[in-house]
Amino acid sequence: MAGSSFNGKGDVRLAIGNRMLHSDLLRPVFLRTVRSRVDSYLNHKRVPLNEQKIMQQRRAMAHAILSTVGNSVRKGYLSANVTRTVSALWTRALFSSADNQLLSQSDCQPRRPWFIVVSPGQACNLNCAGCYAGSHGGQGKLQWGVLNRIVDEAKTLWNIKLVVFSGGEPMVYSSEGRGILDIVEAHPDLLFLMFTNGTRIDDSAAGRLAKLGNLTPAFSVEGMRSGTDLRRGYGVFDSVLRSMTCVREAGVPFGVSVTVTRSNVDEVLGDEFLDFFFSGIGAFYGFYFQYMPIGHRPNLELMPSPEQRIAFWRKTWRIVEEKKLFLIDFWNHGPLVKGCISAGRSGGYVHIDWEGRVMPCVFVPYSAGNVNEVYARGGNLEDIWRAPFLESIREWQDSYGYANGTASLHANWLRPCPFRDHHRLFQEWVNLHRPTPVDGTEEECWSGLCEYGDELKSLADDIWEREYIGCR
Repeated sequence: MAGSSFNGKGDVRLAIGNRMLHSDLLRPVFLRTVRSRVDSYLNHKRVPLNEQKIMQQRRAMAHAILSTVGNSVRKGYLSANVTRTVSALWTRALFSSADNQLLSQSDCQPRRPWFIVVSPGQACNLNCAGCYAGSHGGQGKLQWGVLNRIVDEAKTLWNIKLVVFSGGEPMVYSSEGRGILDIVEAHPDLLFLMFTNGTRIDDSAAGRLAKLGNLTPAFSVEGMRSGTDLRRGYGVFDSVLRSMTCVREAGVPFGVSVTVTRSNVDEVLGDEFLDFFFSGIGAFYGFYFQYMPIGHRPNLELMPSPEQRIAFWRKTWRIVEEKKLFLIDFWNHGPLVKGCISAGRSGGYVHIDWEGRVMPCVFVPYSAGNVNEVYARGGNLEDIWRAPFLESIREWQDSYGYANGTASLHANWLRPCPFRDHHRLFQEWVNLHRPTPVDGTEEECWSGLCEYGDELKSLADDIWEREYIGCR
């Protein structure tokens, strides 16, 4: 279905659109036309009163993305080759997502994930405090054949259009003489996003990224220089800036990835940070991941408090709407995607790490199975997807509003995370299915998450009922 949507006239329209986008004279006309069509589409959708705020926020995010595209092209930060490649892939990906969701909702086929996250190697050249990967000298990695098979099967079995690389540091990965960019080159029909510490990308690597056109790097920072160097090591901030400059000058879109803690929660949405990275350096997007107490030496005190989380949610949306910046908050933006996107739900993903362990989420340290073991006994990714642990999470996601796609008083998508926001429920799944703890994970480490969830509920439920559902 998706494949037939883009040939002939579809490809011609994309080509014309890209030419207009890169014309100083025609760009404003093109962006106004696209914005008008987005608004028309959203305005003509029949939306119940309890979803009007969600639709407003989707419109605000769409406008922010279009504004970012226009500014990036105007400043010369996006090459014509990259724009042409990315626009074609994203258009196909969005059509594929719509097709798959229609099929799943009509029971024509079981739901499948829209993308996968793979951490191909544990090795990293940095030693960051509180890293969820807990690398610290570890050398575990997926062999090239396994990594390539995972990507192949995800395409053929699940029709995925996006692969996300995490780590360890993806640019350190090497197997059978090949690195992470060789996987990208082997799959030109996919989009790739890579979370990187930004110390291993030079002019040569940036040039290759520009030639490939289908990978965007998200550079990890903790704030400005002092905060980044404090956690990541002296000089890392300047190294990241050099890599960003290389990528920008090659015309490749890049973003920033921020671990939000109790101490930097104000800085990373402050004017100095936003102006520096977005207006100055040229970042295309920002991903915000609130600290999770997992990995090496977990510390609940680093988590933003529930009050900080709510304040962060309000400020993020104010910035998206007023500054037109493309910012995604992994937890607080649950309403945009109808809740939790883990465990391989339609429109969601699963995470596979360097040992082949399959986890519902990057931030949930329990494994439902191992792809190496599944492959050894003749299975494939479908066997992992059907694991009872993952099925229980998907069943809860459905009951929490995803199945019917409707916002309700029962399903507060401001509290979407089963591990962080509904931890007592998560403990029940662990006790029932006995998934394998990752890196010595023990439940007693997270007794504070139950209290955290209770406090968040008391704050977020009032906002959900009053501002989203309109019950008050």
